[in-house]
Amino acid sequence: MASTAPDASQDQESIKNSSIKFRSVKTLAESPELTSIPSSYTFTTNPDDELVTDPDDDDPIPVIDYSLLFIGTPDQRAKTIRDIGRACEQWGFFMLINHCVPKSLMEKLVDQVFAFFNLKEEEKQEYAGSKNVTDPIRYGTSFNPSMDKVKFWRDFIKIIVHPEFHSPDKPPGFRDTCAEYCRKTRKLGRELLKGISESLGLEADYIDRTMNLDHGLQMIAANLYSPCPQPELAMGMPPHSDHGLLNLLIQNGVCGLQVLHNNRWINVTSTPNCFVVLVSDHLEIVSNGKYKSVVHRAVVSNKATRISVATVVAPSMDTVVEPASELIDNETNPAAYVGMRHKDYMELQRTNHLYGKSVLNQVRI
Repeated sequence: MASTAPDASQDQESIKNSSIKFRSVKTLAESPELTSIPSSYTFTTNPDDELVTDPDDDDPIPVIDYSLLFIGTPDQRAKTIRDIGRACEQWGFFMLINHCVPKSLMEKLVDQVFAFFNLKEEEKQEYAGSKNVTDPIRYGTSFNPSMDKVKFWRDFIKIIVHPEFHSPDKPPGFRDTCAEYCRKTRKLGRELLKGISESLGLEADYIDRTMNLDHGLQMIAANLYSPCPQPELAMGMPPHSDHGLLNLLIQNGVCGLQVLHNNRWINVTSTPNCFVVLVSDHLEIVSNGKYKSVVHRAVVSNKATRISVATVVAPSMDTVVEPASELIDNETNPAAYVGMRHKDYMELQRTNHLYGKSVLNQVRI
């Protein structure tokens, strides 16, 4: 990322003087007049903090074989649970293989998401404009334009799919594909949380039960990162952690995800038929800080369009999320976070500047 911002005022002025009405980064990126990004998208970073590397052979990204939780020997299952715990503690994420979601369904959903973003802007705008985090469908750009000091090179649609299922009516087939995908990933997320509960020394159903996952929030957040003429100056999403317990991420084969590990940004490849499972803020809270929500960001490219689809597995909106009482000892391991309703936490995220763990830090004792 660049440490200084170029003067893009002339480019911005020429854009304003054109007849094009910009409502999304996609519209902006497809404009023939665009040769440099508007200054409002210039993301300034400290070069000293910009060590970016590929995974180290001596410290590889954890890979978890989901099937071993069910068809492995008792020793294999026990080792897999230990490996999950180690990944959550040391990395805050892992790659998940041999899961229960068909590759064809994952690819079909990505295609449907791409088709949604290719709708006419007027059709997508039917879902735009809302600031309410509980609205069932929200189409937008950047993260929170009213709060963002810098705009991010990203368009998104967020859809609440549980406890009540919602979906855009267009494009054809989107609703059915989304419904099937969400059923599969909901089951996947809940089964993973059973293994995570066990890795913490809790009963397998502890997180599921105390976070009220029968009525839990499940959300699809689909992101479009259009080609950017100056990718070294822009950012798709800034460094941040997520609300919820887990984030199950798939991509379209274009890289752009980076995670912060040992003060380095690690490139995470877009691997077919694989989920990137990110530990989120509420799992860090429940574990009383033993497991770490991972800080991650999205960088952009001048060559390819990147799509990511995140499935947020989260507590019910009225659940007060706090450290598990079984993991707390007032003398040796006191509670490190205050309890807060999930809905209030999401609102806190919406009304704050998004950077690093800025939201989680507000409930840290």
